[in-house]
Amino acid sequence: MTKPSLPELLHAAVTAVGGTERPGQAAMAEAVAAAVDDNSHLLVQAGTGTGKSLGYLVPALAHGERVVVATATLALQRQLVERDLPRTVDALHPLLRRRPDFAMLKGRSNYLCLHRLHEGVPQDEEEGLFDQFEAAAPSSKLGQDLLRLRDWSDDTESGDRDDLTPGVSDRAWAQVSVSSRECLGASKCAYGAECFAELARERAKLADVVVTNHALLAIDAIEGAPVLPQHEVLIVDEAHELVSRVTGVATGELTPGQVNRAVRRAAKLVNEKAADALQSASEGFERVMELALPGRLEEVPEDLGYALLALRDAARTVISAIGATRDKSVQDEDAVRKQALAAVETIHGVAERITQGSEYDVVWYERHDRFGASLRVAPLSVSGLLREKLFTERSVVLTSATLKLGGDFNGVGASLGLAPEGTAGDDLPQWKGLDVGSPFDYPKQGILYVARHLATPGREGSRTDMLDELAELVEAAGGRTLGLFSSMRAAQAAAEELRGRLDKPILLQGEETLGELIKNFAADPETCLFGTLSLWQGVDVPGASCQLVIMDRIPFPRPDDPLMSARQKAVEEAGGNGFMAVAATHAALLMAQGAGRLVRATGDKGVVAVLDPRLANARYGSYFRASLPDFWYTTDRNQVRRSLAAIDAAAKADGK
Repeated sequence: MTKPSLPELLHAAVTAVGGTERPGQAAMAEAVAAAVDDNSHLLVQAGTGTGKSLGYLVPALAHGERVVVATATLALQRQLVERDLPRTVDALHPLLRRRPDFAMLKGRSNYLCLHRLHEGVPQDEEEGLFDQFEAAAPSSKLGQDLLRLRDWSDDTESGDRDDLTPGVSDRAWAQVSVSSRECLGASKCAYGAECFAELARERAKLADVVVTNHALLAIDAIEGAPVLPQHEVLIVDEAHELVSRVTGVATGELTPGQVNRAVRRAAKLVNEKAADALQSASEGFERVMELALPGRLEEVPEDLGYALLALRDAARTVISAIGATRDKSVQDEDAVRKQALAAVETIHGVAERITQGSEYDVVWYERHDRFGASLRVAPLSVSGLLREKLFTERSVVLTSATLKLGGDFNGVGASLGLAPEGTAGDDLPQWKGLDVGSPFDYPKQGILYVARHLATPGREGSRTDMLDELAELVEAAGGRTLGLFSSMRAAQAAAEELRGRLDKPILLQGEETLGELIKNFAADPETCLFGTLSLWQGVDVPGASCQLVIMDRIPFPRPDDPLMSARQKAVEEAGGNGFMAVAATHAALLMAQGAGRLVRATGDKGVVAVLDPRLANARYGSYFRASLPDFWYTTDRNQVRRSLAAIDAAAKADGK
């Protein structure tokens, strides 16, 4: 029997999921197949509606080697495992004459821990464990969540937190889950044979396709201990998120509260001298942190340096001593010791990293209204790490609706550790960039309006002219507005102002869960939804409920953001343009994601309005406009009001 062709396989898969074949999807599938076959790398931009999941799944399944697919969002992980993969595997089975297996794999803390559930949680103040189910009042929200978790543990096959609906609070979940550092290990745990996390890892080892998340991919790359099974092909979906997720995993943090908890956990497990030294180091650190002012520490101040050295040395002593102590009064000593060890090792690791003072790290203080001061350390860049760990062992395909900024892939490529496309060199990963376009007719379906007449936004202060413009646009659109703001303060101010001015419901992020807000926004065309960062990329509302997307300003990083400003400075010192490489790339990605909220289906029509004149007037404005969908462009405020009113009238005539 002849081997089925890629177009045949793609046709079968698209038919099975009830989709429509798109030229962009076919071009993507061919490019993915070519990259996998010759073990090279591919960056592919596939606009909304292309059907990119099938564009990479079909050639990957046809290739027959093990594939890891890493995504950023839970929604896409679920879509792949619950919808796209089952249907695609069923459709391809008769043609491939084999049935590829697939499995989901997440970090250990995403799975219910049976040891925690049945044996209790190590308690800080007292030795041993306590029964969290007895400790929480059954009438409290925590108590109800815990009882529901205990009932669910008898029914669930996966133990995966995301399979529990409705969900429970982070506080409740923390009572029944462990991090990989706190885990006893399957061989030492009484519940090792039934462990949900271990079962998920076993399933992944046997699967042809493993679906995971960016964070686990980062842990696999950074920590050296393999978490993911051996694989020949890596596909990174939502790849515009990868650098920030990897940075997050590689960031260390120390807070006085965290250090105090570690002291309490270790106190019963070590000799008095070791416990007192850690207690004393903890108090010294807390005194320094009380005076901490937010901002980057170009050099570690002397008092902080001494406090960190004391913490590091005391933590090292405790780590050595914990292994040798056997306190007869401690129940289930292994679990208590493991949790204490995990807490103290984290402190030792971060304190040592900061005292060593690598030129490749950025150190800063942060202050939070509720949680007080924290000390943080993050890599200046993750590009070298990604180049070394991601692109050496396998073929890598990175895809997203937004990878091409200012007309090419080199900006995103550089952040991933890739030299400009086409650069030759023995130790340089070879890659290609491909934009397969979008099935949408952007110039006919959308307008990009820039409010050129407004004052340039300052760092602080009210923007009354912007709020007037915002109110007029929302009124003309008849509601139907997604407002994307660069700060929570700006979103709150706009919501408050418009609630007083307009007779339209204004929903505000933070006043309800994100899922609930999006559901209510989609249900009523007159409703508006205002919010910040997570709305820029998390909203999928096709149809007449979202016909106006407003951005209050270009979302540059804050000038006092320690990590972004350090990265910008490093590029400048190396002779590059720090503003364009860091601040503009960051803002362009967000704007492209935000503008992508408007047109989600072939029948959608509307306006993306940017209330920041710099998009029209500044020299870098053309770079941003080239990063956005190819909408019809105007700065004419009267034209845009007429267009919005016409779109609103057409939607009402259709009963929407």
